[in-house]
Amino acid sequence: MLLTKTKIGPSKINGIGLFANQFIPKGTVIWKFHSGFDIKIDKNELAKLPETTKECFLKYAYLNPDTNKYILCLDDARFFNHSDDPNCIDETPEEENEGITFAARDIQQGEELTSDYRKYDADYDYKMSIP
Repeated sequence: MLLTKTKIGPSKINGIGLFANQFIPKGTVIWKFHSGFDIKIDKNELAKLPETTKECFLKYAYLNPDTNKYILCLDDARFFNHSDDPNCIDETPEEENEGITFAARDIQQGEELTSDYRKYDADYDYKMSIP
């Protein structure tokens, strides 16, 4: 669940991006998994979906390498784009099994929010192959 003001718009990185709609100081928590709002499913459940639905799901979900479960953010957090030099950091503190995303540095209003998919998505190679 997003915890800061954001908006979506055209991205110079890829398609649609997520942008800060406020100044976000370094260290601010931007996203945190919220059970009942975000969706968590295992690979067996995903396999039961029709192929077109599965493709859509995989485009926006990430595969947690620690739990081997897919996470789909139901808000605009699914529009974080990948960057090798992201302005957001994704970590999994011991008390959080799905992790949190926080500002790696001060982020200006209007700046695209980016994360390094390799840090939390076991489907990184697949994501990078989607046109």
